[in-house]
Amino acid sequence: MTRVSIIGASGYTGGELLRILNDHPEVEIIQATSRSKLGEYIYQTHPNLRKRTQLKFSDPADLESVDVLFLGLPHKQAQHMIEEYANIASRIVDLSGDFRLRDPKVYERWYGEPHVAPEWLSKFIYGLPELHREDLKTANYVSGVGCNATASNLALLPLVQNNLIDPAARVIIELKVGSSEGGVAGNPGSHHPERANVIRTFSTYGHRHTAEVLQEMGLKDVTLTMTSVDLVRGVLATAHAVLKPGVQNKDLWKAYRGAANDNPFLRVVKEQRGVYRVPEPKILSGSNYADLGFDFDPETGHIVSICAIDNLMKGASGSAVQCMNLMLGLDETTGLGFPGLHPI
Repeated sequence: MTRVSIIGASGYTGGELLRILNDHPEVEIIQATSRSKLGEYIYQTHPNLRKRTQLKFSDPADLESVDVLFLGLPHKQAQHMIEEYANIASRIVDLSGDFRLRDPKVYERWYGEPHVAPEWLSKFIYGLPELHREDLKTANYVSGVGCNATASNLALLPLVQNNLIDPAARVIIELKVGSSEGGVAGNPGSHHPERANVIRTFSTYGHRHTAEVLQEMGLKDVTLTMTSVDLVRGVLATAHAVLKPGVQNKDLWKAYRGAANDNPFLRVVKEQRGVYRVPEPKILSGSNYADLGFDFDPETGHIVSICAIDNLMKGASGSAVQCMNLMLGLDETTGLGFPGLHPI
């Protein structure tokens, strides 16, 4: 069994890691740390794990050596301790934004301050298997993925990989997001009377996940606009772009089907009838799947590419476990077979 521990396990992504890894056939959870919940049973914070584990939250200062260490810390914390963490585990998966960007100058621009361990940026592989599967198989250090960047990158993946859009042309992506994106810590905007029944745009442009799309897709002009909707889980990315001249419907079908065939968690959703004719986050709750769809105007070449995910799964903990599987030489779907619920 592979020995794993989670630092910062009391948050939402930590809870999802615990849920997945607790039933993973090749993994044993050694420690789950939390300073604020120290000594409490995990199920007191993550009640869905009641009667599934008797593990208690431990002190991050008392970490044992393990095979894989997951970091569920807030942004800008892991970089201060990365040397110490590397002495505890030979493989690290960091779910924060600390090691997603390869260029220290780009990091400083989007995160507002210099990176304290810039020499480590090049050691981390960006943890989206659909983009870096082969690199992940030999990686020791993997960065997490931004949930909004994941939905955006996967929406664009069939178009970019098949050279169907001009990389210098403008791409605009509208993202509708659930409240769990804000994490466990509350703020006035996440207070239930203020958060319920809303459609509230909170970032018209300049969201830091934009940097991941620019880096991973190789595009020059990308705008992400973020809008809160009345969901707990879920991200729906609607990407607007212009196809190159001559691209036809058959070319798009080939690109999207190819992406789904090459990646076990990508599905094409483009139905002619029924309720769920386009990707919908609701039915992906708790799953690691990403549903892709598209439509386009053959006269103008304007394409709308859609991706739906569960932000806590494919946008965070699910992709992290998928990366771990690849790092360990396992089938990447191991422990991630849950298809989501319907109805919910």
